[in-house]
Amino acid sequence: MTAVTSASPLRRRNKPLRARVPMTVSRGAWYALCVLLACTMLFPLLWMISIALKSTSDVNKLPPDLFPKQFVWSNFINGPAQIDFWPMLGNTVTITVLCVAGAVFSSMLVGYGLSRIRFAGRKAWFYVFVCSMFLPGIVGIIPLVRLYIALRLYDSWWPLIIPAFLGSPMFIFLARQYFQTIPGSIDEAATLDGAGHWKIFTRIFFPMTKPLWITMAILSFQGTWNDYLSPLVYLSSSSRFPLSVGMAEFSGSFASAALTPYNYYMATNILYMLPPLILFFLAQRYFMEGLGSLGGSLK
Repeated sequence: MTAVTSASPLRRRNKPLRARVPMTVSRGAWYALCVLLACTMLFPLLWMISIALKSTSDVNKLPPDLFPKQFVWSNFINGPAQIDFWPMLGNTVTITVLCVAGAVFSSMLVGYGLSRIRFAGRKAWFYVFVCSMFLPGIVGIIPLVRLYIALRLYDSWWPLIIPAFLGSPMFIFLARQYFQTIPGSIDEAATLDGAGHWKIFTRIFFPMTKPLWITMAILSFQGTWNDYLSPLVYLSSSSRFPLSVGMAEFSGSFASAALTPYNYYMATNILYMLPPLILFFLAQRYFMEGLGSLGGSLK
């Protein structure tokens, strides 16, 4: 009896060791595949950095070199100097910050109202917001241009900022679904303590839903930062252009150049894409939490 009991732990230890070998191999193969896919995704970025550090003659050489023979750091100074980079960057930051603040706050406020306040036609309004997501934005450009011209707001930043403060249909949908998952006992306890809807929203719900509105802020930041069509339509003065329009004009100037300065363009592009990358990496944890929470609320 003693021999059997003493051998059984050995059998229990040896069996997992034999079963662990194919598991380790499969996990290693999976990691190798993920690394290969990551390298495939990162190659355009690495190629972009390589071009940004080359001289103009090396960029136009055929066949091209994979790595620069000499690092030309002055491209990050000479490239932005080809356009009004820093004034355009200021314009982009101003427009983006205002649009992000307006889109997030207004969408959260409307989502709270649709989920926590009972009023007639609440579901109908929610369906209107959902259906408006299926309308392409380009459909309303001509009526909006005529409206802003009539209001004397054309060739200003207001046509870019005002729609953000009216709420985003997608953000309203996400906020409403997220608020639906919060227990109603929280509202009841706050109401018994004498809190109104405004205090409940600002003091309780807004801090509780940090992953949600950080996710919305990142998505809004990326969309506004890279928006090209709206500034192109509503702005005519180059002094008000954001970088999205300035970079398009920069690439259009290559037609008159003897040697195409792709190194200047790529160096300027790297500076242009740095703020969204920095924002994403700083708020990556909240962004992933927000996506997970949104996935749970949509089930």
